[in-house]
Amino acid sequence: MHIYEKEFDFVIQRAKSLERPARVVVAGADCENILKAVFRAQEKGFCQPILVGAKERIITMLKELDLFDRDYTISDVPDYEPRFDPITDYHAYMERSIKIINDGLGDILLRGNTSTRNFLMPILDKRNKLVDGLVSEVALVKVPYYEKVLALSDVSVLIEPSEGQRKKVVKNIVDVLNHLGIYNPKIAVLSLVEKPSFHMRDTVEAQNIVRSHMMEPIADCELVGPIPWDMIVSKESARIKGYDHPACGEFDAVLMPNVMAGNTVMKVLTMSANVNACGVLAGTKVPMAITSRSSPEEQVYLSLCVAAAMLKAGEEAKAE
Repeated sequence: MHIYEKEFDFVIQRAKSLERPARVVVAGADCENILKAVFRAQEKGFCQPILVGAKERIITMLKELDLFDRDYTISDVPDYEPRFDPITDYHAYMERSIKIINDGLGDILLRGNTSTRNFLMPILDKRNKLVDGLVSEVALVKVPYYEKVLALSDVSVLIEPSEGQRKKVVKNIVDVLNHLGIYNPKIAVLSLVEKPSFHMRDTVEAQNIVRSHMMEPIADCELVGPIPWDMIVSKESARIKGYDHPACGEFDAVLMPNVMAGNTVMKVLTMSANVNACGVLAGTKVPMAITSRSSPEEQVYLSLCVAAAMLKAGEEAKAE
């Protein structure tokens, strides 16, 4: 068993428990690492691939990867000439993928060889009826020196979220973690320092969010902040600095101040510290796995596992 499978075993097992394989719609399937991950998920029994994109390129790549004889469906979208309106010109891969989802023919949407903008913009477009609240990305990382898998959000969607939006991000984090079997999570509100100062907007906002949660809970969770990264992940750092809170070193999630902080932490951990990670969108009507096009096969596979686990939780809720 690979190390990442041990670290994320609680997620992988929930994905494998689906009653039938999830129909995974890959928006832009001509991407080597994406295809490898999708067919690995198929081997594990929880994925039925629907590959959207230029058929000839997909088939060529499948043959090169020795995957051509597997069970899959290709939804052919030939190369096209882009239109001139940058607002409505969503990539044809996404247009087709969204139609498949909205027609009830797909269960999970997976970002393939599609830019972040072209993947997110049509999802956020209300006309496509894919949004069920505020959309944010919840990333899961396994830092080597930290015992738990840690959720980080938002890391890709909300550039400078307001206090109100960050409260909704908290709810999204809790929803995703609940789907993974983690209840009443401890969430740290990341800030540069632990003492609020009007010179530092993030510290004041963190204090406001925590105080508001104490008066009227945002979700079933514990919020702590403002608190810097070192004290989030280390009891010893908190002890040395005199920050007396039992959650230090035991947090389940971190609420980021903005997308710059969230995305930078993610990329530093994954690119420089070889950390295993994955990501899904929260606030959407169907599970959506989102990774970088350059993400290793393992990260794409884990993102699919999280999306499948969310689908499983949704099925269980409907059954009740």
